Amino acid sequence: MAQPILIAENVDKSFGITHAVKHVSLQFERGEIRGLIGENGSGKSTFCSMLCGIYHSDGGRFMLNGKEIRAHNQVDANRAGVSIIVQEMGTLSGLTVAENIFLGNEDRFIRLGVKNTPAMNREAQRLLDEYGFGHIKASLMIDHFHFEDRKLVEIVKATYFKPQVLIVDETTTALSQYGRDELYKIMNATRADNRTVIFISHDLNEVLQHTDHISVLRDGELIDTIPSQSATEDELKRLMVGRELGSRYYRTDYPDETKPLDMVLSVRGVSVPGQLQDVSFDLHRGEILGVGGLSECGMHELGKAVFGASYDRKGSVTLADGTAIRSIPDAIRHSIGYASKDRDNESIIVNDSICDNIVLPSANDLAENGVLMQRKLNRFAGEHADHMSVKMTGIGQFVSDLSGGNKQKVVVARWLGKASDILVLDSPTRGIDVKVKADIYSLMAELRAAGKSILMISEEIQELLGMCDRILIMKDGKINAEFIRSRELGEEDIIAKML
Repeated sequence: MAQPILIAENVDKSFGITHAVKHVSLQFERGEIRGLIGENGSGKSTFCSMLCGIYHSDGGRFMLNGKEIRAHNQVDANRAGVSIIVQEMGTLSGLTVAENIFLGNEDRFIRLGVKNTPAMNREAQRLLDEYGFGHIKASLMIDHFHFEDRKLVEIVKATYFKPQVLIVDETTTALSQYGRDELYKIMNATRADNRTVIFISHDLNEVLQHTDHISVLRDGELIDTIPSQSATEDELKRLMVGRELGSRYYRTDYPDETKPLDMVLSVRGVSVPGQLQDVSFDLHRGEILGVGGLSECGMHELGKAVFGASYDRKGSVTLADGTAIRSIPDAIRHSIGYASKDRDNESIIVNDSICDNIVLPSANDLAENGVLMQRKLNRFAGEHADHMSVKMTGIGQFVSDLSGGNKQKVVVARWLGKASDILVLDSPTRGIDVKVKADIYSLMAELRAAGKSILMISEEIQELLGMCDRILIMKDGKINAEFIRSRELGEEDIIAKML
């Protein structure tokens, strides 16, 4: 029998009192795509981060092609034959596309101490063209490109040298269907070349479709490894959470559409050059209004525009009393909260504490005679972190140490603490496991019942159908259709207006 390409032996990792990975042993075969799944905080990303040098293990070892691998950073891991595409932003601002692609490997373009920048740009452009990403120009600064294009650059960076083990960590959540399809092609080509992919995703249907075997972690421990062909979503959910979760975590009510609702927010003629064109709609009290479409339809920019974060916005966003929302301070002051799709860069301060993140928009409200008392801040943050069941060592823990789902809970806790009446939630369950998704959906239903209003932007059609009272479908920066919640409304109706 052929030797496994990668063996993990009793790998162990703790962060303070949190035992993130508990003596995990796994074997990965050549020429396979292995799914690695679990709840947020189950240890899957920590396991892979140890393999590729982001974290150092506390015990155990990794064997690649029969030799122990001890990577101290990602460059070491790349040179040993292991590469990772991370969930959040993995490119560096202030560098060109080419410099990002060859980061850590610039020496191949250096002669007599001088970097041959034109040669680097030419090689990077050749790779981008070969991958079908020719619209991305290698010589431009990475900051010129939006989130998805930056992820495409990361894909090139992580795969051009044909690593023996490619880790894809929640990458598909940042990609449109086009980007996902391109990534699947690369994964399949890696497998066909007798190399191996470790694929992490919370989309269980995606995992079942694109893997050969699936390994499940729970609370840092390996639960089982099963063939994808014979597995079901319900079985995977049970292995992940340790019990039957059930499949009905969406709303089951269908309110009377003739009941009048009070308008709380009016958007009229909103335009952003190159992204939005003359968008108008109303948001009502106690309503979840969904916005969907293909990735570049303008829906993500719409969320920013409503929150006052689009500085070249035209048109108006006003509250029911006529108050205009022109800026982020306006929005926060008038009880509007916002959670961005790009969580780490736009919704939280990752290199700060849970406490500081939660109290940030409420600081003025919590001040006594202009003075912030730490005891009061701690109590406020603790109450709202506990309300959201954030898994943490304490409110002093840095957000950077949290899983994706717990980061999102901190974002929501911040706006619950502010007692926001209107919430703009852009991709609120991106990169979140099924249990935390259920918690977020339940909270949204509670907020709706309490008279709060939610503008939910989502690329997941089932999420829109399952949670929204109305759905606006955008195409080419405009609203292309509006749907009212009903039992008869289906995916095909939504898709027809997206394309």
